[in-house]
Amino acid sequence: MKRVPREQCRFSFSRSSGAGGQNVNKVNSKATLHWDLNTAEIPADVLERLRSRYGGFITQDNELQITSQENRTQKDNVEDCFDRLERMLENVWRAPKKRKATKPTYGSVMKRLSTKKKDSEKKKSRREKF
Repeated sequence: MKRVPREQCRFSFSRSSGAGGQNVNKVNSKATLHWDLNTAEIPADVLERLRSRYGGFITQDNELQITSQENRTQKDNVEDCFDRLERMLENVWRAPKKRKATKPTYGSVMKRLSTKKKDSEKKKSRREKF
């Protein structure tokens, strides 16, 4: 998997909720990563899997947005955004294995049929009493 070039990403910063003490109302520590998927240098199939799995992170302008406000510092939140982006790409980089159709084993078919027969007999015996 290729790493995302940091030059392709841009950031915007805003005030974060949560911990921060006296600085919480004056420091813009919340980081939002913006990555334009139109200029992204990743294969088309990976991009399609990224869109299907993480569509909620993609805007109408075809831009992936990841937000982090877990940490108190802007730098740590920027690194957290990059970590999340790399994890997202790792999850979609490899194509999922195609499912091979299989048949049930002879034993499992026989077991299912015998169970059905027993249940049928049980219910039939209940009916005959009344």
